Amino acid sequence: MSFDHREPGTDPAAWTAFLRSAPAVPVDLRGVGSVVVVAPHPDDETLGAGGLIATAADAGIPVHVLLVTRGERSHPDSPTVTPAELAPRRAAEFRAALRVLHPTAGATELDVPDGAVREHVDVLRAALEHRLAGAPRPTLVVAPWRGDGHRDHRIAGEVAEQVVDATPGTDLLAYPVWAWHWDDPAAPTAPWDRARTLTLDADVRDRKARALAAYPSQTLPLSAAPGDEAIVDDRHAAHHLRVEEWLFAPVRSRSGDSFDAHYARKPEGWDFDGSWYEQRKRAVTLAALPRPRFRSALELGCATGVLTAALTERADAVLGTDVAAAAIERAERRAPGARFETAAFPAEWPDGRWDLVVLSEVGYYLSPDDLDRTVDRVLETLDDDGVLVACHWRHPDDDAVTDGDTVDARLAARWPRPALVRHVEEDFVLSVLPGPAVTSVARAEGLVR
Repeated sequence: MSFDHREPGTDPAAWTAFLRSAPAVPVDLRGVGSVVVVAPHPDDETLGAGGLIATAADAGIPVHVLLVTRGERSHPDSPTVTPAELAPRRAAEFRAALRVLHPTAGATELDVPDGAVREHVDVLRAALEHRLAGAPRPTLVVAPWRGDGHRDHRIAGEVAEQVVDATPGTDLLAYPVWAWHWDDPAAPTAPWDRARTLTLDADVRDRKARALAAYPSQTLPLSAAPGDEAIVDDRHAAHHLRVEEWLFAPVRSRSGDSFDAHYARKPEGWDFDGSWYEQRKRAVTLAALPRPRFRSALELGCATGVLTAALTERADAVLGTDVAAAAIERAERRAPGARFETAAFPAEWPDGRWDLVVLSEVGYYLSPDDLDRTVDRVLETLDDDGVLVACHWRHPDDDAVTDGDTVDARLAARWPRPALVRHVEEDFVLSVLPGPAVTSVARAEGLVR
């Protein structure tokens, strides 16, 4: 999703009315041995978890903050300040704010380029694993909500979930920052059914407000020039300076929060019907299939089922899976001849065997490990005469972990046979990867000897 922080956004008063009736489980820090906070940018730790940091300090709980970037791209259109000048300024503001919240808190500054967390996930993962290795248990990890709408926030949230899942004695809470700005309390997309709330006393609220004020590069205009506007003005700050701090408990078995939010805002997803790019890409995909008919087709990441419906004309049985429940609901209406399951692959894999597997426009949302595991699962369940059809967008995507060319190259490197079809153009790359019994169309019809 995309948003503009310069727009007024959702009125804080609308959230106040909503939160009065929002069910929430209180955050209980009793018994917590340590707290580790992941902040993609300076001020995220204060906006999202400043009250928790200060409350932990009062309870004598050690806190350590991992600052991933120095936030040097907060004002990309500034005519007065360069990113190189902003970087040390924002880092100094971070240190000052943290001293206000928790004078003895530790901090590690990873110095990842702002906006490039997805390209440096190993840096964050290694730092978080190292910090948790020696942290007193049980350890509470606090990180951005992966559906917050900012790419760096999503990647940091995903890494935190993965590391916590693999680390005994740890738990996770996720904080929203920009969701307060773009979400709508009349039809909220954030996971309020998993909300957790920490009530802040007057002293903690005061320290959080003073910590936020330690970020003048964000709370005040850099100058009167266009492009130097405040990032967190008084209206935005009001979301975060409440009596309570709101966080979300994660769902470990799924990774669809951000996609559910997308479909709630845009029910038809990515304009699969109206876009000529989408129409043409589907036609090329279907034309690349080496047989007129298949026994059993699996579409991974089926979205709203537009391609799935077309596949029902080419296969006896079709199963579509997607991580977003909202997409599945629409797919079921669009393609009644297919079956659908809500599942996050590769961890959740449907039963059955397939002679056609389609992986279209989703491979670049997977981590490298998950992409490799997906290839393994396809190979385990693909019939000898089956094919994997993979098609991916080649332009930048802020929500993606990698890109279409990288996915295509990795599939080719992992697949045991050369591609039967490889189509490359400026917008997308498509490969048809065959099982051991698949041959070309002409050879299959006896036209080549």
